Amino acid sequence: MKKEWFTSAELAQAALPGVPGTRQGIEQFIARSGVRSTPHARQRVGLGGGFEYHFSFLPPSAQAKLVFLNTEVPDDNRRSKASKMLWQRFEALSTAHKEICKARLKVLLDVEDLRASNISMKDAVAHVTRKADIAPATFYEWRKLTDGHSRQDWLAALAPSFSSSADGEVAEIGACHPDAWNILKSDFLRPERPSFSSCYRRMMMIAQDQKLEPIASERSLRRRLDAEVPKAAQVLAREGKDKAKQLFPAQQRSVAGLHALEIVNTDGHKLDLFVRVPWSASPVRLTLIGIQDVYSRKVLSWTLAEAETWEAVRTCFGSMIENNDGAIPYHAYMDNGRAFAGKMISGGAKTRNRFKITEDEVAGLLKTLDIVPHFVKPYSGQSKPIERAWRDLASEISKHPSMSGCYTGNKPDAKPENYGSSAVPLDVLQKHVAACIEEHNSRTGRKTETAKGRSFNQTFADSLANPSTIIRYTSSAQRALWMLSAVAITARKPDGAIHMHGNRYWNAALNQWIGKKLTVRFDPADLHKPIKVYDPQGRFLCDADCLGMTGFNDTGAARTHEKARKTHQKNLAALARSNAALSPIELGEIMDKGRKAAARNRPEQPVRPVVTRLVTSNLAHAPAPADAVSEDQYEDIFARGLARVAGGESAIIPFPKGNTQVGTKPTRKRRADK
Repeated sequence: MKKEWFTSAELAQAALPGVPGTRQGIEQFIARSGVRSTPHARQRVGLGGGFEYHFSFLPPSAQAKLVFLNTEVPDDNRRSKASKMLWQRFEALSTAHKEICKARLKVLLDVEDLRASNISMKDAVAHVTRKADIAPATFYEWRKLTDGHSRQDWLAALAPSFSSSADGEVAEIGACHPDAWNILKSDFLRPERPSFSSCYRRMMMIAQDQKLEPIASERSLRRRLDAEVPKAAQVLAREGKDKAKQLFPAQQRSVAGLHALEIVNTDGHKLDLFVRVPWSASPVRLTLIGIQDVYSRKVLSWTLAEAETWEAVRTCFGSMIENNDGAIPYHAYMDNGRAFAGKMISGGAKTRNRFKITEDEVAGLLKTLDIVPHFVKPYSGQSKPIERAWRDLASEISKHPSMSGCYTGNKPDAKPENYGSSAVPLDVLQKHVAACIEEHNSRTGRKTETAKGRSFNQTFADSLANPSTIIRYTSSAQRALWMLSAVAITARKPDGAIHMHGNRYWNAALNQWIGKKLTVRFDPADLHKPIKVYDPQGRFLCDADCLGMTGFNDTGAARTHEKARKTHQKNLAALARSNAALSPIELGEIMDKGRKAAARNRPEQPVRPVVTRLVTSNLAHAPAPADAVSEDQYEDIFARGLARVAGGESAIIPFPKGNTQVGTKPTRKRRADK
């Protein structure tokens, strides 16, 4: 407020509510209240003398008007900034100090309540301060703290001033030489995670040697480090990014807007079990690959494999389709491992960030099934809900009593006492995994967002039965085709055979595609089956059979191969004859008739050939050249030449020995080095 003390004349001029409006009335009101004998009245200094009174002795309504008339109203930004600073200081207080603020506010409010009941300020302050066991002067000090603040900010304005944290500043915890302080922090904030005591001891050795002063105590510097370096920064420097990432809350994504088989996610988990398999003399550890429905959390399919390979992933997707009567999901979330991001599984995907992407890349399994692949952040278990299922199933499968002695431990330093004492057979493990996954899906009391006490199986079935759920189904013929793996291979010379995985595949139709790249679909589980061959535009060409390798001295196989070759040659000859409907004699007769008909239609002036002088004048048996010959003479000469060719002789009469052609140059002997 600009002014807190007023004369009786000023109070009368302000026309305050709840008090007389004239000076005489104000004087009588002051006399009845006895305010002149209290600290609320004082001698006026200056011309005229008299008394002036503090506005706090007036009724609340009169006080409010005086405050309004004598307070500079700050702009909104200034008021909000001051209020924000008050509450920041209040929030920095401890719980005990906040209780002190609440007690002070209660005293002020009690006085205000009594004043509202027409009790004088003096009597109200005396009653409340006696009840709160404080001096009246203390009340006025607290009241002064709230001057200029809104009623809703009184609690924050009453904060004790003895707390250094109330001013938003960090108290001085420990003085330390800057060089020594930098040495201590740099030593402590290392990935090796040394203890603070050892870092402080090494720093003291350097400080004593270099005369670095002052140096505070270890506990004081420890408090200073915690105050200056945030906890997250300490964790990042000492424990790494993964630990620091846990300090940031994980994203929570809702699946309430989805339905069953809209989105699936897949991943692999290496079982902590020794397994006895037919292909290895020593026990091995197998990988469990599964596909889970994101909406219901049901495990839709699974397979056991020696490693995460595209063949195992293909088998798992095939099992998912067969288990759900040909239903396929719309989206699949997976990591970018070699098994999932390979061309066989996700070839043609735009977001595949592994291996080289080419323009003629063959569509993988997911692209063929029209499933959109999504590759999640590597090493991020929160991105795939199946990671949570693996945590439950890993313990249920590997630590089951029937697997006693086969458990390997989940890390090298967690091996059980009976490590390596037994190994479970593969067929037994398959039955055990099937039972555990079935129990996992059918267990009731699930607390997920969509289950709400039901089992995963029931949640999945209820979503499928919902009329608003749209599921895509395929026929058995389509599934048989789609589950074949596809690869682009060039048909080799000279026969157009397809060479793949050490085998040769051939069909007569491949002769037309020698040297061209074709799309081949094959069954990885049986490479001796015929493969399906497609042109670059995806049109089906043929089924190419596998040509097996035979023994070097196997005459039976050679005879069979020769017979097949001759049959093929006969078929080609018959095909050629069927396309050549006219024999050479018939074709010659037709051409001769055509030539004569064309000759009759020519003009009377014959075409005179120009004879180039390339031979000597003494050619044997050759007629003497003439400047011009008739058509009949030309026909006769041409017919005699054709007759010599038919008899196996040369149409050109050889030169006698010693003669040279006119206009030719002697041949130069070639150099020996050319």
